[in-house]
Amino acid sequence: MLNIKEDERLSVLNHSTAHVMAQAIKRLYPQAKFWVGPVIEDGFYYDIDLDGAVLTEEDFVKIEREMKKISKEAKYIVKEELTLDQALEMFADDPYKLDLINNNLTGENVEITAYRQGEFVDLCRGPHVASTKEIKHFKLLKVSGAYWKADASNKMLQRVYGISFDTEEELQAYLDWLEAAKARDHKKLGRELGLFMFSEYGQGFPFWLADGVTLKNLLLDYWRKVHVRRGYDFIETPTMLSKDLWEVSGHWGNYKDNMYISEIDDKKFAIKPMNCPGSILIYKNGLYSYRDLPLRMAELGHVHRHEASGALNGLFRVRAFTQDDAHIYVTQDQIEAEVIEIIDFLDEVYSVFGLTYSIELSTRPEKDYIGSVEVWDKSELALKNACIKAGKEFVINEGDGAFYGPKLDFVVRDSLNRTWQCGTVQLDMNLPDRFDLSYVDEHGSRVQPVLLHRVIFGSVERFIGVLIEHFAGAFPLWMSPNQVTIIPVNSEFHLDYSNEVASLLEKEGIRVKVDGRNEKLGYRLREAQKNKVPMQLIIGDKEVEARTVNIRRYGQQSQHSVSIQAFIELILDEIERKVYNIK
Repeated sequence: MLNIKEDERLSVLNHSTAHVMAQAIKRLYPQAKFWVGPVIEDGFYYDIDLDGAVLTEEDFVKIEREMKKISKEAKYIVKEELTLDQALEMFADDPYKLDLINNNLTGENVEITAYRQGEFVDLCRGPHVASTKEIKHFKLLKVSGAYWKADASNKMLQRVYGISFDTEEELQAYLDWLEAAKARDHKKLGRELGLFMFSEYGQGFPFWLADGVTLKNLLLDYWRKVHVRRGYDFIETPTMLSKDLWEVSGHWGNYKDNMYISEIDDKKFAIKPMNCPGSILIYKNGLYSYRDLPLRMAELGHVHRHEASGALNGLFRVRAFTQDDAHIYVTQDQIEAEVIEIIDFLDEVYSVFGLTYSIELSTRPEKDYIGSVEVWDKSELALKNACIKAGKEFVINEGDGAFYGPKLDFVVRDSLNRTWQCGTVQLDMNLPDRFDLSYVDEHGSRVQPVLLHRVIFGSVERFIGVLIEHFAGAFPLWMSPNQVTIIPVNSEFHLDYSNEVASLLEKEGIRVKVDGRNEKLGYRLREAQKNKVPMQLIIGDKEVEARTVNIRRYGQQSQHSVSIQAFIELILDEIERKVYNIK
């Protein structure tokens, strides 16, 4: 996946293109005023106040035409250093720039710079390309609303996104990639395949349809099986718990605005945004010695978080989701071995879906952390050694750990080379202290355990969204809601045998449907392909007479006949091996 911010040349080029876009919009809409126009991972954007005018994607043609005109003008992009008074005078009629200056650019040793190209000038730190003639291969991509300063109480601005490259070939390759991603959009495929829906009666709360529930249950059944094999105990904790608990955990003071709060018997309760405190209460319910550790508790907890409406995005960002949590209680000396076990666990799970990953280690913040430096250093070393002994490379995010401990983030890469942060191992020295957790060591003393927070999928809903796009909706046979569609050529003559085959498959636990509708064979075959059914069995005279089935796989035109028993053995083998084929 392209990351413009990681490429110095592309970063400078895209930021310069943002200014060219702003100049073009200013020419076409003289009333336009601009907030900020930063570079982002996939290009750039500018937030714009058009004083009542509304931009649509249909307007991009004329804006791009004006941008090409500015490129041909070949104006130098010139840096201007300003005093505070000069900046205030230059932008005296622009409330957005005055706000930026007064709130961010005052005080001693603050450098104020602007960049000018022809008649257009804007506050900017730079750098930029030398001239507008370098900006030739660009595309405006979309427009959306964005509150000024991301504050819903402020005015809604219009945010125009775009991207820029040095060559036409690079631009076209990126646009082709965007089209491929658009075809895999999980919101579109989720609707077409009948997996999930959303309703205005619950914005951000997904409704799972019948096939979506089947898909989700298959994924969670697999999750449970591998956890049993790896020595985890399953727990389940309440969805709503008292404010008192959230105060002890620290969520009430730091996360209250993202929690749904209610009142029961004149006492405040909150729906859980995380599963950790519930797991800790279960730990406190028992008495443990060093012989009981590591203690692995796994929970598929349904959590709720009050996300901003503008941030909601299909299954990728919802307000209610299932978190595949594990809370693992270990001694200091067990950290390294347990993290190696977790890395091996993630290897197993991600490989089932054809996902690769990279690891990021976030270390102790510069300030406002808890625990001693000595314990932090020991914990970070344990995480590093675990990665090294597991044969995994990692990058270090210096100072990016949580205040309560370092962590490993596992960033998966999908079939379009996009990255998604899914798995996490967080080392927590805070909650065991807050809740006064302990175990009895070999000397009979009470000692505080270390808590490892671990997720593999992260959010189950989000992970399903990732899988939908990764597989383009054509799921592996083992997790496809409908594994086989049987299509009789003529229902009058072939339906009875089709139903007999379906019954034999169902006895083996295979999910099968018979499409005996009074429609043409070609139409029903196209429907099965459209629904991305992995296996289609075509039943005609030859199949009835020979008691065989004619197999056609999703995405293929070729067909071949086998006996019913051979087909059952074939499909059960592929299900057992969890074979996948990424289109």
